[in-house]
Amino acid sequence: MMSACDVRVRGVVQGVGFRPFVLRLARANTLTGWVLNGVTGVEIHLEGGETAMNSFVRSLRVDAPPSASVTTIDVETTEPIGFTDFTIRESEHTGAPTTRISPDLPVCDDCVAELFDRNARRYLYPYINCATCGPRYSILLSLPYDRVRTTMKRWTLDEYCATQYSDPSDRRFHAQPIACPECGPHLHLRIGDETVTGDRASIAKAVELLNREGIVAVKGVGGYHLACDARSTKAVQALRERKYRKEKPFAVMVKSIDAARRLVDLSEESESLMLSTARPIVLAPALVQLPGVAPDNQELGVMLPYAPLHYLLFAAGAPEALVLTSANRSSEPIAYRDDDALRNISGIADAFLIGERPIARRVDDSVVRVGSFGPLILRRSRGYAPSVVATIPSQTPILAVGADLKNTVTLVVKGEALVSQHIGDLEQFECLEAFRETIDDLISMYELDWQDVVVAHDAHPQYQSTMNALALPARRFVTVQHHRSHIASVLAEREAWEERVLGVSFDGTGYGDDGSIWGGEIFAGSITHGFDRVAHLRPSAIPGGDAAARCPLQSAAGYLAEIGGLGNLDSEPFLFPRRYQQSIELARRGMRTFTSTSMGRLFDAAAALLGYTRNVTYEGQAAIWVEHLARTAGSTDAYPFPLEGSLLDFRPLLTALTEDRVRGRAPEQCARAFQRGVALGLCSAILTLCEAHRLSKVVLSGGVFQNELLLEDIRSRLEGGPLAIWTNHSVPPNDGGISLGQAALAAFGGTCTNSQ
Repeated sequence: MMSACDVRVRGVVQGVGFRPFVLRLARANTLTGWVLNGVTGVEIHLEGGETAMNSFVRSLRVDAPPSASVTTIDVETTEPIGFTDFTIRESEHTGAPTTRISPDLPVCDDCVAELFDRNARRYLYPYINCATCGPRYSILLSLPYDRVRTTMKRWTLDEYCATQYSDPSDRRFHAQPIACPECGPHLHLRIGDETVTGDRASIAKAVELLNREGIVAVKGVGGYHLACDARSTKAVQALRERKYRKEKPFAVMVKSIDAARRLVDLSEESESLMLSTARPIVLAPALVQLPGVAPDNQELGVMLPYAPLHYLLFAAGAPEALVLTSANRSSEPIAYRDDDALRNISGIADAFLIGERPIARRVDDSVVRVGSFGPLILRRSRGYAPSVVATIPSQTPILAVGADLKNTVTLVVKGEALVSQHIGDLEQFECLEAFRETIDDLISMYELDWQDVVVAHDAHPQYQSTMNALALPARRFVTVQHHRSHIASVLAEREAWEERVLGVSFDGTGYGDDGSIWGGEIFAGSITHGFDRVAHLRPSAIPGGDAAARCPLQSAAGYLAEIGGLGNLDSEPFLFPRRYQQSIELARRGMRTFTSTSMGRLFDAAAALLGYTRNVTYEGQAAIWVEHLARTAGSTDAYPFPLEGSLLDFRPLLTALTEDRVRGRAPEQCARAFQRGVALGLCSAILTLCEAHRLSKVVLSGGVFQNELLLEDIRSRLEGGPLAIWTNHSVPPNDGGISLGQAALAAFGGTCTNSQ
């Protein structure tokens, strides 16, 4: 007997070869009907035997393409119409979209093999792709995902490509970015006023420059990269000087996984991350020193090729390891428009390898690490964004604008929380512009009416994110405190809305309930009922306020002013310069001084005592230096860091560190005792507070928990005990995860600051 049903599939099901998969599955089950991309996902009409339809629905989830992610399948019985075949229909656009957007996908093995097949039409063609690989988010102009709504719309398919596009048995069936050398975009190389045309000639000239220690700007999937030979001290130093990037580590792209193994110590989990469809930069212990690539750092960030152009560069003889860093000046967002790149980084690059396909939006490379508690995302962007990371029980659209550092934004549509790509630090004008563009991009892509949108923002009244949020024509605004957002981000990943936890939120800066700067906070509570502050780091006066984040000496002045009898720190072994004494005076007089409970600044103070007395050149540099210094020591003792009432008292910790340095103990051993002291003191506090508040789960979040040695010590102390430890996995523990936490807390309350 003939039956019929309508099937709606939601998740990442557009741009991943899902419709061709559905067509083949339907025909294999002798079913008729159609499939199309709708605004909510993929819509299917089936006619045939009931047993065959049941088998079809089961296979939808089990056998879906590897890049797809099926979240819900809704089946509704209907009347048969009498279709005689199964077809792919043109996409419908009836109402506001809610479908998930696919992140950009790395070129697949089949396409790489074809890329180097001399008999293939796309031999050495830099824009090769198929239905299961290639650009997605970076070329998408609007939803649903079809060629006419991508930056490939200007290139009309020739007969060869059109035939493959229309053939259900071909892996390019309905591949939207499909192209070939006859009908698609190409490359050219700009060297000053000279232009080299042709894909192969352009690549060959770029490789020649790389092998001669030059710097080449390469247009990638989500923006331009600056490339040079990672083993060339001259090239790396020139890149640092031209880019104004003094010491922040560079990432390295290697030719193959074997080449990666020669540079870093890769665990099985790290290799799995490198080879995943996200193709992120993976941090791992360095096995060799690449001069100037990652100074004062025992880790190296390594990634594999993910675009056809990368494979072509290596095949043409490029150095086996290439520095590949965002094409920008220090702290600016990655350049992605051709004219902007040529104008803004012409003084950095010796040449520009330019692809004709436009990039719709900038998307940086993602950065991950395998940590003590599992995979840890440090920067969430290409390959991950803008995927949905949680389903929040809210039918009201929510836009959460994040914090000012490492900014991301989160948009909740029909309950699905979609986290944007990494945007950057909003104190930079270009990043602020990118922030505004991303908000406009998401709101327009999902065709939302601002009068329906709730906007969640940080409590800091002077954050750029807050001020820009309050200027939006939204339905209402919700204020969400910074450190509670960190805790909520971990719970949101697990959709644990009512779970009562002890939440530890350690970072550098966040606006507290009392108007002071927080950063060493412990809460008890849940998302649904709120979080009460039950303990925190002992407050200290920090001279210079936010400027202290750039000068560890200023942090040291504030914390050490709370401790008497430390002696003269301008002599051996400390040799503190005059700026320290000036900061001490500011703290004593209360001039340009702010009260803070920041764990980030405590690490900076320790760094100063250990010998780091200069200014930092990138965020977190001093704390990273302390961690890597500590890793070189074999000592296992710990300085005291007690919980006195509701205060974590740093005074015994810093006193012991100072006294050990005066006694002549090696800085690396002192650093290890400090790190271990923080970990064991925190663990002791956690056990005490969990018992007092009858809690069995602990959440750790905030930028300080990027410190892997700290996490290792915590795990060694608490592992096997009565407490479960939860950390971030889908979003970063740093401020890149704030927007998700804001969205979750806004869905369950928060503080209404205005309404329209």
